[in-house]
Amino acid sequence: MGEQITDTRMRRPVITARAAATFEPVGRSVATARAFVRDTLQGWGYADIVDDAVVLTSELVTNAVVHAGTAADVLCLRTDGGVRISVADRYPEREIPLQSAGPAMVHPDREGGRGLLLCGALAARWGVEYTTAQKHVWFHLDLPERPAGTRSAGPALPVDALPVTDTRVRVAVIQIDRGGCVTFWNEDSQDLFGYDPEQVVGKPLTDFAAWPHTPGTGTGIAEALQLSRWEGSYGIRGADGRVVPVYASHLRVRDADGEASTVCLLVRDHERAILQSPQRPPATDGVTPAEGRPADPFEVFIGSPAPDDLDGLLQRTVERARDMLDGDAAYLLLATDDETELEVRASTGLPSARQRFARVPVEAGSGRYGSARMPAVHEDLTAVPGAVPLLAGTGMRSVVTVPLKVEGRLTGSLGVAAESSARYTNEEALRLQFAADRIALAVERARLTELEKLRRGSLSFLVEASDLLAGTLDRDQTLALMAQMTVPTLATWCAVYTVADQASEPELSYVLHEDEDRIDGLKTLLMKVDPPEPVPTPGARVWTAPSDAAHDAALRTSLRSLGLEESARPSTGPGATLATASAVGGETVVLPLVARNRVIGMLTLGKPTEEHFRQEILELAEDLSRRAALALDNARLYSERTAISQSLQRSLLPPELPDIPGVEVEVIYRAAGEGNEVGGDFYDLFPIRDGAYGFAIGDVCGTGPEAAAVTGLARHALRLLAREGFGGPAVLERLNAAILDEGARSRFLTLLYGELWPQPDGSALLKVVCAGHPLPLRLRQDGTVEPAAEPQPLLGVMDDLELYEQTVTLDPGDVLLCVTDGVTERREGTRMLGDDGLTDVLTTCTGLTAGAVAARVLRAVERFAAEPASDDMAILALRVPEVPAA
Repeated sequence: MGEQITDTRMRRPVITARAAATFEPVGRSVATARAFVRDTLQGWGYADIVDDAVVLTSELVTNAVVHAGTAADVLCLRTDGGVRISVADRYPEREIPLQSAGPAMVHPDREGGRGLLLCGALAARWGVEYTTAQKHVWFHLDLPERPAGTRSAGPALPVDALPVTDTRVRVAVIQIDRGGCVTFWNEDSQDLFGYDPEQVVGKPLTDFAAWPHTPGTGTGIAEALQLSRWEGSYGIRGADGRVVPVYASHLRVRDADGEASTVCLLVRDHERAILQSPQRPPATDGVTPAEGRPADPFEVFIGSPAPDDLDGLLQRTVERARDMLDGDAAYLLLATDDETELEVRASTGLPSARQRFARVPVEAGSGRYGSARMPAVHEDLTAVPGAVPLLAGTGMRSVVTVPLKVEGRLTGSLGVAAESSARYTNEEALRLQFAADRIALAVERARLTELEKLRRGSLSFLVEASDLLAGTLDRDQTLALMAQMTVPTLATWCAVYTVADQASEPELSYVLHEDEDRIDGLKTLLMKVDPPEPVPTPGARVWTAPSDAAHDAALRTSLRSLGLEESARPSTGPGATLATASAVGGETVVLPLVARNRVIGMLTLGKPTEEHFRQEILELAEDLSRRAALALDNARLYSERTAISQSLQRSLLPPELPDIPGVEVEVIYRAAGEGNEVGGDFYDLFPIRDGAYGFAIGDVCGTGPEAAAVTGLARHALRLLAREGFGGPAVLERLNAAILDEGARSRFLTLLYGELWPQPDGSALLKVVCAGHPLPLRLRQDGTVEPAAEPQPLLGVMDDLELYEQTVTLDPGDVLLCVTDGVTERREGTRMLGDDGLTDVLTTCTGLTAGAVAARVLRAVERFAAEPASDDMAILALRVPEVPAA
């Protein structure tokens, strides 16, 4: 029987899950689509490819909804080998760049087509498919290969090679229910973190967990608790406020009733070997190395299996290097891209928390012993103070250092130190260099993998940050967004300083700390420190003032508590002062906020005690600061222009309404459009002379500055002409001439103008002129409604106007209602409120005060249609109160 052969290349991928959504052709749909894809892939457990998928989806949906102007259909398909995402638009004729055409066909800065260039760079496969009504752009992302199967135990080790732990090993056992709340808290949990069970049971674990928010890390604590198995590091905030680094192993279980929960085992992070499960080496199908075959030098040094993450590889390296040379400490530094500095990435036997991400120059001095590019042996560091700054104050006396090089390029430095002098010779340097040569390539490969993941995460971070910053023009909200995007993703705390102008001092505008209880203390500390200089030089610069001030305050507080210093009672307790000092005691950097060639502020980022920033985070912060500066300056310009506009708009309305004896007056004004106080409609009510009052309500054709200019002209001309003694027709005729004199800037104007005289018998005499305006309506006490004037030509069209005024007497209880066309032309589809609808509303207002009449009319207008009003509206109600019975 012949052997059956299966061509796996022809096998179609099996679709195991599907998610689809449609997004409208509006700008906000891009952010919504990103969130949809992120949530979908996180729900499928594909956190490793979330960042790439979000970036590609963002570009393709932008092409559809912004550039093509059509709705976008997003389809996510989960297969057994990865994820396929398709974005379809309704514009199939759109030009696309062809791969064969070369880079010159589509410039990277061009808006259209950039998403396809990204597909070619990030996706495993991609393509474009056409139908008669749609164009589909799809891309496929493969899942990273991971060793699968069971875990295996390591070989037996001598006692001196075992991991070091505390005298008593404590394993915290915590059980979490389906909702993420703690249901069990054992005695070791209480010892490790300081909480009694009654303090934590029933509360979410997220209230105590300090999750490492690093760009490129998609899984959060809530997601980790939903996984069947999970291992990793995070922090638990103890009862004393300090974060205890832990290594955790989570196992998802269910009880006999089918209720799901998660059991978490936690140990101190440096005791991770107790819980950490090494990956099983690849299967060898039972084949063992032949006897006498030389072992791989890399495996001899680092051990097998090698850690698959950079931090684990570096930590294993320093531990093996220390053991190989029988040292007391070891450290490994990685070079920056420009090979000018080295950054501490792993150490053992040293205060690693203090030294991590600290940077030292590659060329620390003259000669070979001052350069990290050559092996060096220091027999006694006390004889050459400062020769190895990293070991200052650690008690180490002798040290041997060797470079890590790949193809002649410096990638790092490995050092082993001892507390005694003259411990190492050139022979040990050669042994360490041999080991460094074996490990250098693996370290560089792992570093590049981590860097690529970080940069892809950074790209996704910047895309979403830009979208958030572009979504607001409010200055205070922009400041808050700047801080919230950096804490805790990039820094432990953040402060934003703003500079009003070149002659002003920087002002502390916003402060944020990942622990809300530290914000007030941090703000108080920064207010006492001189702000950083507003230097426009790009890049991050170290600022030591907050750390120095915090340490001084902590020292004084400690001396007071010991009774060694007498001074005024401190404003805060020693606990708060020491906590603030711990919060800002690490590295602090300042990045300038430069927009339009001017420094408008500074973004200050800080770490807690003895912590440093890694170079990649500073580069990401610099990118963010450039985007944030432009957003902040745009918000400033918008706020200034809005304030000017509102001030000018308010000047077009009367400052206040006069009290008219014997007449109730109510005015309601609504300007259409966001941020508008005055539109083309206007009103006025003013005293003319003793016992006489003028009133007006008008509507200027159009909107914008030209309409506002006519509004101001009309209101001020009416007052001036009326007080000069001109009657209603003469006032409007002269106003008409003034409008026509504006030439090309003139606008036609509908205007209802009247003069009012309260009478001794309780009535009111009115003389009105209605020039093209909606007619005023008179409501009598018996509920009848009738027009109170006749229509006449509007203003600003004809040179010669012959206007006349009409006399109206308002008896006690009568109401005169004047409105603009924003009221009568209120629409809902093809329906319009109209004059008849307004009349129907007014008939129901018998016996109401002027204020109640105006309010009822406004309510009827608003309820007539569901959509907000698109036109300005003004309502003026005059009512003569009823004479009380004798």
